[in-house]
Amino acid sequence: MATFLQHQPRKRFGQNFLHDKSIISQIIDSIRTNRDDFMLEIGPGMGAITEPLLAEVDKLTVVELDTDLADSLRIRIGANSNDGLTIVKANAMDVNYRELFAKIAQSNDSQTYKKLRIVGNLPYNISTPLLFHLLTFADVIQDMHFMLQKEVVDRITAEVNSKEYGRLSVMMQYFCETEYLLTVPNGAFNPPPKVTSAVFRLTPYQQKPIVANDEKIFTLVVREAFNHRRKTLRAIFKKSPSLPTISEQDLMNAGLDPMARPETLSVRDFVNLSNVITHLST
Repeated sequence: MATFLQHQPRKRFGQNFLHDKSIISQIIDSIRTNRDDFMLEIGPGMGAITEPLLAEVDKLTVVELDTDLADSLRIRIGANSNDGLTIVKANAMDVNYRELFAKIAQSNDSQTYKKLRIVGNLPYNISTPLLFHLLTFADVIQDMHFMLQKEVVDRITAEVNSKEYGRLSVMMQYFCETEYLLTVPNGAFNPPPKVTSAVFRLTPYQQKPIVANDEKIFTLVVREAFNHRRKTLRAIFKKSPSLPTISEQDLMNAGLDPMARPETLSVRDFVNLSNVITHLST
């Protein structure tokens, strides 16, 4: 049995397994679970978070790409007799979380409307695309608690006019409240990654504080701006190959200083800018 339970971390899956019990306890505490939560874990791995989570909630669904880990997870965490654990063998990037939510809600026979609460130690190599994928299902997600490399978490939670503030900050903060929770040293993992990690919370807005008239143009404007973050708004949007030309007067009409640089613009500023461009595009 011991041989069956051994697992060699696979680089192609970006596997680094958390083992520090103190960190695990802090993560579980930060989630503030309820017994009837619709809890979903992405990438349970060796079950370091899975087991304590399963002790906190009645039912837990996990999504695991590595079939060896998925097949042995119940044995690893001693959950063979626990029918509250559901294992989905899939790539988290390919999952339709709206359909998965519907299945979880049906299996819970819930009389009250709840949403998914998602947790996971995300593979660093797919973390950003996965976050954007999850945001397309924000209507069925209550919150997300993830561990990523600290550098990325710093960018997601960065305040305007800081060196970490950029495209990822604006896009995540447009859709969600963001909160930095705790730092995780690389020694908390096996094998230890080369970078420090951090845990953070994303809470999708039920109603966004400010809404872009065209979110596709908003996304394009943010990307274009931070592709040239050292330039002024006047220089960036005067000859943009993918967007209409914006005059200094257009910028001032949006309440923006033409000489401002992208890192000084709040999420609201970017929405106002994109709305001006949307108007010019019609």
